Amino acid sequence: MTIDAGSRAPASSIATSATSRWLQLALGVLCMTMIANLQYGWTLFVNPIASKFGWEMAAIQWAFTIFILTETWLIPFEGYLEDRLGPRPLVLFGGIMVGLSWILNSFADSLTLLYVAQAIGGIGAGAVYGTCVGNALKWFPDRRGLAAGITAAGFGMGSALTIIPISMLIASRGYETAFLYFGVLQGVVIVIASFLLRSPSKEALESRAVLVSAKRSFAPFEMLKTPVFWVMYLMFVMMAAGGLMATAQLAPIAKDFKVADIPVSLVGITLPALTFALSLDRVLNGITRPFFGWVSDKIGRETTMFIAFGIEGLGLLSLAHLGHDPVLFVLLTGLVFFAWGEIYSLFPATCGDTFGSKFATTNAGLLYTAKGTASLLVPFSSLLTKATGSWHAVFYTAAAMNILAAVLAILVLGPLRRRMAQRV
Repeated sequence: MTIDAGSRAPASSIATSATSRWLQLALGVLCMTMIANLQYGWTLFVNPIASKFGWEMAAIQWAFTIFILTETWLIPFEGYLEDRLGPRPLVLFGGIMVGLSWILNSFADSLTLLYVAQAIGGIGAGAVYGTCVGNALKWFPDRRGLAAGITAAGFGMGSALTIIPISMLIASRGYETAFLYFGVLQGVVIVIASFLLRSPSKEALESRAVLVSAKRSFAPFEMLKTPVFWVMYLMFVMMAAGGLMATAQLAPIAKDFKVADIPVSLVGITLPALTFALSLDRVLNGITRPFFGWVSDKIGRETTMFIAFGIEGLGLLSLAHLGHDPVLFVLLTGLVFFAWGEIYSLFPATCGDTFGSKFATTNAGLLYTAKGTASLLVPFSSLLTKATGSWHAVFYTAAAMNILAAVLAILVLGPLRRRMAQRV
């Protein structure tokens, strides 16, 4: 079994039309773009919801945690269905659920209904996310890092263009209208795109597996018995926690740092610091996924992890100390998201390298549940901040986990994968 991240078969040896697989990749990116606001646009709604109902911030953020849990922990089951039924029915189902979720959010007048709506959205987003990433891994076993990165980029930067329209709509018409209009739009686009999605043929999948990937593919339960999987899972949890905290809490952090509404001018653009940060963060959070995926195809997964995870830890420490300056707040949050988003290309690609293509969607989905586990820490970041009176303890904890994950990539994950390759 070849686990070398740089292994690549010549394009001419892959028995599938290049046009077909790039079209499938583009459709996956489009679908991922349409679910991005469910996670990355959430922070815009937190303060308006709190102002209207007077609910505790931690109670509102449990809705975000519920979304992440249902989005991630059901992906293995959804991946199991996709491996057998193909991507079309799963993405169709996901589009309907995504639209329904935000429509319900627009009418939610209790925490219970808000939680139910977020659970529905998580189920839908998970069906779309897991299917699109898994389908990309199947179509591109020769460029897993790049393909997973491009697909995940749709999720990472998909909300960049809608941050300003959503903010303006919330300010002019209320957050309820923003939920309703964008919920319908996102759901309809996903449903239409679902009818064009398909998996590579069985023959093409098997021929690529021989040419590029493993001599055999690990079934999900086989994968769960390996130490490699659990090391990756632990690293994924540690890396995801800090980024999810920043995603969900960026608006409250900006408010507490007293920079949210201060105008910032960069590259000829002037926007309030929070709006600028959200827009820049989404762009960088998207760019980083194909960029580091491509880098990892060249220099190896673990080396890339060490570099990116280390930058993330240093970025969080810098934000804790320098984020009270509005310009530095914008720049440092951009750095944090740039060094964080790549986990959504590096870990699926590493999983595909290690465990093969046949069960790629299910296996990547099982690893992706680590994001759900990490989301359990998000509400506690609000409680920790309330208890200590500042965000410093949260930033220090997240930075420490990121730096530890960087070290584990080099000292533990790399040797384990090499030994596993030799055995297989």
